[in-house]
Amino acid sequence: MENKLPTSDQHFVESLIPQRSPFVMVNSIADYSETHLISGFEIKEENIFVQDGIFQASGLVEHQAQSVALHTGYKYYLLGKEAPTGYIGVIKSFDAEKLPHVGDLLKTEVTILNEIMGVTLVDIVTKLNDDIIASSQMKTVVK
Repeated sequence: MENKLPTSDQHFVESLIPQRSPFVMVNSIADYSETHLISGFEIKEENIFVQDGIFQASGLVEHQAQSVALHTGYKYYLLGKEAPTGYIGVIKSFDAEKLPHVGDLLKTEVTILNEIMGVTLVDIVTKLNDDIIASSQMKTVVK
């Protein structure tokens, strides 16, 4: 398959993850390698994790997990295969420094630390205007 990056084609991005609207928390890919991905997400008022104009920490966790799924989905796309379903296995750590607001654009960097037998250990950092607002380490499992 051809490299389509960077892209903010919502239809293409959604084809790479198992989630569907209204539960999609990623809308762009800026960069990809076997051990790295940069995703983006614009927070909209109608998002299910928005309360009083603020995107909640649970939404940040889901955005980060979907960024990992996006990495896996794009890898499968390049191989000409359908994206698999995955799950959060373990959240080893999560820290939110600041909660973003409606209209904010999140930029999230996923770094693959280890991948073996469908289990992936990742470090994830989410930025808003180049300031780190959330970081986590989690294990995801491909079904």
